[in-house]
Amino acid sequence: MRDLFVRYARADWPLFVLGVVTSVLGRFVSLAPPLVLGVAIDATFNDDVPYTLPYVPSEWLPTTQTEEVVFSVGLVVAALVGSVLFTWTNGAALSLFSNRVQHYIRVDSYEAMQRLDMAFFDDKQTGQVLAILNDDVRNLRMFLGSTVSSALQLVATVLGIAFILFTLNWQLALVTLVFVPLLAVFTYWFMRTIRPRYRALRASIGDLNTRLENNLDGMEVIKTAHTETHETDRIRETSWEYYLRTWAVAKLEYLYQPSMDLLAGLAFAVTFLLGGLWLVGGAPGPFTGTLLVGEFVTFLFMTQRFVDPLSGVGRIVNSYENARASGERIVGLVSRPVEVRDREDSVVRETVEGHVEYDDVTFSYRSDRPVVRNLSFAADAGDTIAFVGPTGAGKSTAAKLLLRLYEVDSGTIRVDGVDVRALALDSLRSNVGYVSQDVFLFDGSVAENVRYGSFDATDEEVEAAARLAEAHAFVENLPEGYETRVGERGVKLSGGQRQRIAIARAMLQNPAILVLDEATSSVDTETELLIQRGLARLTADRTTLVIAHRLSTVKDADLILVVDDGEVVERGTHDELLDHGGLYATLWNVQAGAEATEEFIAEVVARADRGT
Repeated sequence: MRDLFVRYARADWPLFVLGVVTSVLGRFVSLAPPLVLGVAIDATFNDDVPYTLPYVPSEWLPTTQTEEVVFSVGLVVAALVGSVLFTWTNGAALSLFSNRVQHYIRVDSYEAMQRLDMAFFDDKQTGQVLAILNDDVRNLRMFLGSTVSSALQLVATVLGIAFILFTLNWQLALVTLVFVPLLAVFTYWFMRTIRPRYRALRASIGDLNTRLENNLDGMEVIKTAHTETHETDRIRETSWEYYLRTWAVAKLEYLYQPSMDLLAGLAFAVTFLLGGLWLVGGAPGPFTGTLLVGEFVTFLFMTQRFVDPLSGVGRIVNSYENARASGERIVGLVSRPVEVRDREDSVVRETVEGHVEYDDVTFSYRSDRPVVRNLSFAADAGDTIAFVGPTGAGKSTAAKLLLRLYEVDSGTIRVDGVDVRALALDSLRSNVGYVSQDVFLFDGSVAENVRYGSFDATDEEVEAAARLAEAHAFVENLPEGYETRVGERGVKLSGGQRQRIAIARAMLQNPAILVLDEATSSVDTETELLIQRGLARLTADRTTLVIAHRLSTVKDADLILVVDDGEVVERGTHDELLDHGGLYATLWNVQAGAEATEEFIAEVVARADRGT
């Protein structure tokens, strides 16, 4: 909590100070009416008692009973008005402060999350991350906006009341305040006990968010697989776990809060009993001196003012522990070490020629099982290198290493002779385009998705890229053309249409190096032919790494690498590999029956040109 406060509150420190000062002043001012009332009662109804106020010069005070009453009422009204003004200023300042800090923390947490390695997202569930960015950040805002103020007011109230009570009658004040140490010990126990329960509760919220988000995203699969009952049971189980964590916190709160109310109430009851006996029969037991009626009234009012904030200690502690658990998760995200990052002496290249070299590259997600083993090849600028082989052989991982989505365990990847680890990430990734099998489109217009990453592109450039990607014809037939919204993840478009939008996006970025990761494996043959024609334009005169299952799409590659279990088991051109008669030849013969005729290819292209 301290680290977060120092890191994010510095810019708005004046607002926090204003809120704190007005909070304390407002609480002090609110203590004036009971004190003035007690003084007025004793001075008005007892001629032997002078009208005095602590630390107020006597020449400022009235001398007649009428003036004393009017003056007292004026002080009470002024205190009430001042308390309202201070309270409003305190609320506005801390609300503005906490909302700004919430904004800073959320944006910084998101930015920190974006810097994390892809391995983090492979292991971390989306719901857990969303719980941090939303729920945990909101808990901190609530703590800074209200709980901090309540805690400061509590401290100011206790100190102010203690000072006034000791000034009036130190013996009765000791009786009233004797319960404070008991309250402190009980509160300390409560904090130590509830802390791990709040940590568990925050984690269970993330688990529930993850389960709900996964099911919403997979609703089509749930319905088509007729697994509604199964998924309801899983939600019920996760929700029940959340209920148990919530109840573990709540039942401790239900023990703590009434106990605090009891101790605070006992303080009031004992004060009332001893004060009443003192007025009726003189100083009881070991007590000495006299107690005036006005002093006793002030004691009762002050004790009640003392009881109310003490009974709210539970809410303050509860909010603090909740915010503390949230703060731990936020700091854990923001402070998480990043392996893939820029070096201090990173090389910045605005453009590259496109020479790519893998030199004995090995990589593993887990240290005990390499996914890529001793991979080596070299591509001149403009070459096309194809990765083929069985599913799970490590082809996609090998290509992603070029973009430093993961860091190699050993070996070197070079672009134009420079180790990619020495290149600034912006320089590297701005020169490498990536088209994935799992195309992600944002919930915006077609034009916005094509323009993504090239935000300054004109409408004419967007349309030109779409034409090259074989997307312009179908986009024109959409209800609003390029301004048609595609829905979340592009749900309103077909798989082939989404793929062509992704290719248009890469066309617009015009990278020197292109990675095509199974760009056509999930579409039908007709759509594949259209996409291949767009890809042929996209890959012309640029270095391309292609991952493919359909061998017909890569038979013209300059070099084909056959990967099996992370290793290159064959390499060569299409004809060389067929003559070799190994794994590639076997895969080719299996797929050969699915080749399209020249007539069919011509018909598909003609239909695409007509936009039908």
